[in-house]
Amino acid sequence: MAPYDRHVFVCVNRRPDGHPRGCCLAKGSETLRERLKVAVKNAGLAGRVRINGSLCLDQCERGATVVVYPEGTWYERVTVEDVDEIVREHLVGGRPVERLRMRFDEP
Repeated sequence: MAPYDRHVFVCVNRRPDGHPRGCCLAKGSETLRERLKVAVKNAGLAGRVRINGSLCLDQCERGATVVVYPEGTWYERVTVEDVDEIVREHLVGGRPVERLRMRFDEP
């Protein structure tokens, strides 16, 4: 049995200032990761959901990027204001937040 029900990866990669693709760290991803950790704990999911920082997930233009496994749900342009909804809807309720879901068939 796996030690966690879900792993949430938050890109905290930093690119050099002025890089044409940008980076998730410059879009607030470290604060986002910390807020997710608190929200997961407050939701009673500590020990069941693991929040991890990740290096580049190669979606820099659409960051801050978050990926939830085992579902493989990718979220784009996530901000700290989205954290409670992601925790409530996806991590507790099992329903991905469609408005944030990354569509790989769109640029």
